[in-house]
Amino acid sequence: MRDPFESLGPYLDLVDTGQIEARDYQINIAKSIYSGANTLVVLPTGLGKTLIGIFAIAKALSSGKKAIILAPTKPLSEQHYASLSKLLKLNASEISILTGSMPVKERKEREESARVIAATPQTIANDLRSGRFSLKEFGLIIFDECHRAVGRYAYTYIADEGKLGGVQLIGLTASPGSDRKKIGELVNVLGIEDIEIRVSTDPDVAPYVMGKQVAVEYVEKGNVIDSIRGILKPVIDIHIGNLFKRGLVYTRDFEKLPKRVLLEVGDNINKIQAVNYRFAAFFDYVYVLNLVHAYDLLSTEGLYSFISYFDSLNAREKKSRAVKSILSDGEVSKALRLAKDAEADGDEHPKMFKLAEIVGGTFRGKSVIVFAQYRSTIKKIAEVLVKNGIKAAVFIGKGEGITQSKQKQVIDEFRNRNFDVLVATSIGEEGLDIPSVDAVIFYEPIPSEIRNIQRKGRAGRVKFGDVVILVTVGTKDEAYLMVSRIKERRMKDLVMKMKNELAHRALSDRYNSSQRKL
Repeated sequence: MRDPFESLGPYLDLVDTGQIEARDYQINIAKSIYSGANTLVVLPTGLGKTLIGIFAIAKALSSGKKAIILAPTKPLSEQHYASLSKLLKLNASEISILTGSMPVKERKEREESARVIAATPQTIANDLRSGRFSLKEFGLIIFDECHRAVGRYAYTYIADEGKLGGVQLIGLTASPGSDRKKIGELVNVLGIEDIEIRVSTDPDVAPYVMGKQVAVEYVEKGNVIDSIRGILKPVIDIHIGNLFKRGLVYTRDFEKLPKRVLLEVGDNINKIQAVNYRFAAFFDYVYVLNLVHAYDLLSTEGLYSFISYFDSLNAREKKSRAVKSILSDGEVSKALRLAKDAEADGDEHPKMFKLAEIVGGTFRGKSVIVFAQYRSTIKKIAEVLVKNGIKAAVFIGKGEGITQSKQKQVIDEFRNRNFDVLVATSIGEEGLDIPSVDAVIFYEPIPSEIRNIQRKGRAGRVKFGDVVILVTVGTKDEAYLMVSRIKERRMKDLVMKMKNELAHRALSDRYNSSQRKL
């Protein structure tokens, strides 16, 4: 019987293929990388991008070079280190993990002795800048979650150093984004010469995809939330009207103003030269910015998040004149009292109860991740689920008050099924070794194709999975759902177009080169 890995040649002598399922798309992408071109690999979450990286590392090692695989977080670096140690036929001392918490002397020794390194980019960038580390002996650098390789992120500096040293660069991502400028920046930063993109329906991928069912659940706002919105809207209308009169917004209807546009208003106000005029405009702007955010929280998140936001405004030591005015505004106070009374009576956003119904019914006893935008929402979701007899735990990031060791403990407990539902912020989207689940639930849609793809990828890795997106009717949820769908489609089209452009450029370069030799 023919060895399915035979087409990859002798490079895989360093890989323990007995532990690996031979997948056509991984082998095909690895063969493409073996050409030596800097390559961007775009592959859905959960389909083994790391293994493709290991195939590439094996070739670099066989060529007498060293290799690095970079990941944006320490837990993901540790995950890569575990995979390298398991699958590469090397001595333990030849594979090292490097993080910033490691003493400089020890890190330097490891950098010099190891043939393969798993690391966070900040660590490698710092050591390169200080002269403690050199890429001279390296033939390959792999950038996992490479969509981060823009702006001043450490990936950019390392990529520049790699290009100067003639090191092959490989970028791995589930989505590079849907903005042509950003994808172009990523291609330039990594010096990309070829793109390997696969989607779940491609012939060499389809046999290995378990499949997902994506369902959208539409939920009404409910009478209480409608009533509170009715109190807040006239207050916002007054101040958005003032901004409109000054020509700072193009509509009086704040619900038609995208958040991005509203944030840009502040930049425009800063450019106003007349001090008193600028001060008056800022007063209205701060009023609108805060109350629109509270209005959206109420509409799409719930009463608890709405109340928590005003608690955070109250807790500020220094409050602007506009914020003080908001907190003392009679109509705002009336809306807040109504929200607190309703919450005390056990009321909440109907979305919360729909979520509990879905998890406690369709997905009872199954492993589920619920994603939500705000920490206050996550806390309330977990509380509601537990009240409904569902074992759930909160999962938040370091910046939100949890240590890395605590994160690991929560994930281990989830993997061991000590509880069924993990309620997470965006920290659960990438960079952590969270197990595949039966279902992923979006508490609200998000207008980001990268985050959508990453969230959905948590389900359906080893068996058929479900994705449920909760949408509140008549709110920004509906717009965000549409935007995310458009961006996902645009991402694939843009990447394919850029792949063709790179191929055409390479063909043209080869032709011009051959003509010069004649």
